[in-house]
Amino acid sequence: MKIKIFISIILSAIITLSCSTNGRHVEENEKQEEHEEHEREGVVKLNKQQRDALNLKLGGFEMRNLTTVVKTNGQLTVPPTAKADVTAIIGGYVKNILVFHGDKVSKGQSLAVLEHPDYISLQENFLVSAGKLDYLEKEYERQKKLYENNVGAGKDFEQIKSELAIEKARFESLKLRLKLLNLSPEKVIKGIISNTIRVVAPISGYISDIEIRVGTYVDARDKLFGVTDNSAIHADFMVYENDVRLIHEGQKIHFTVSSQPEDELEAIVFAIGKEFEPNTRSVHIHASIIGEHDNLIPGMYISGHLHTDKKYTNTLPNDAVVNEGVKSFIFVLVDDAEDTHDHKDDEKGESEETHNHSEMDHDEYMSFKKVEVITGRKDGRYTEVQLIDSMPNNAQFVINGAYYLLSDLSKEETEHNH
Repeated sequence: MKIKIFISIILSAIITLSCSTNGRHVEENEKQEEHEEHEREGVVKLNKQQRDALNLKLGGFEMRNLTTVVKTNGQLTVPPTAKADVTAIIGGYVKNILVFHGDKVSKGQSLAVLEHPDYISLQENFLVSAGKLDYLEKEYERQKKLYENNVGAGKDFEQIKSELAIEKARFESLKLRLKLLNLSPEKVIKGIISNTIRVVAPISGYISDIEIRVGTYVDARDKLFGVTDNSAIHADFMVYENDVRLIHEGQKIHFTVSSQPEDELEAIVFAIGKEFEPNTRSVHIHASIIGEHDNLIPGMYISGHLHTDKKYTNTLPNDAVVNEGVKSFIFVLVDDAEDTHDHKDDEKGESEETHNHSEMDHDEYMSFKKVEVITGRKDGRYTEVQLIDSMPNNAQFVINGAYYLLSDLSKEETEHNH
């Protein structure tokens, strides 16, 4: 009986010790998990699919001038030399139209074909003049020799000389008219006559207007096509009277096109108008656009701003800064080197294959830490940002969609508290 009681006491002690040890392990694990959770506080993790859905973009600080801003509006335009109205030199019927609206054309390229009997008559007259000129040149040489040898009369020589000069002028005139009609005088001399002429582009550019149809008659006063050289496009801003004194040539203007507000462009002032528009009391400011932009079209409305001093500061796009109460925050990309799956894999003794798969999944994630900052001036799409804690020069920030990251982070924290 005493032996049974002794054994019972020993078993009770072992069970008590085991429960105590397990309790300490559970408590330590809970503290460890709580510590790890605390370390991840303020960090949001997004996988590639989530980042793509938000169209998340990263970038660094941009040095910008946010002081003494002159705001201005206007439109894109081209100089007069970059626009052309195409007409026919001589009237005719439209036989064929060779281009479409918006086509890119080169100088001298055929745009349309016209036909008319008058084109044939002009070539006939030129051919007749060429033959008569050849005869008069030979007759002139003959009369000249007679006159020099005192055989021919001076009156005959002077008459043939006058006729030759007149015919030469007529021949050259007809030759120029043929060239204006894009007809080859050399071919006409060989007897190659055409009843059609080509209407060609006077400049390189894009077809902006087509005013004709096949079969219609057009004369020299009718506009057939419009051609615009978009490569010469520039920004034409309007600046009000009070701000004109702040503008000078060489200043840089940042502007956006109304149809593409997300893309900011730059231009440099190259000319300032010298007279006011009577209704608005504003002056035209012309600025050449930096870089090549094929999607810009004359007539697009633009809005811009320029700075009259050179005080630059760190800025980020407005979408990179979020407010929570009276504080402002940005999100910075952090190196999430610690794989939270490692400890779980060690404890459960999972296979090497499963461990590698966890690492591969981990690589698909990016971690972004919420960082408090002090904001300053705002200018259009950018905000001045001052860091409270120092960061590496190559730090990468979320420059769009920071609001969604804050919402996601707040949601996670709320769920954790519950």
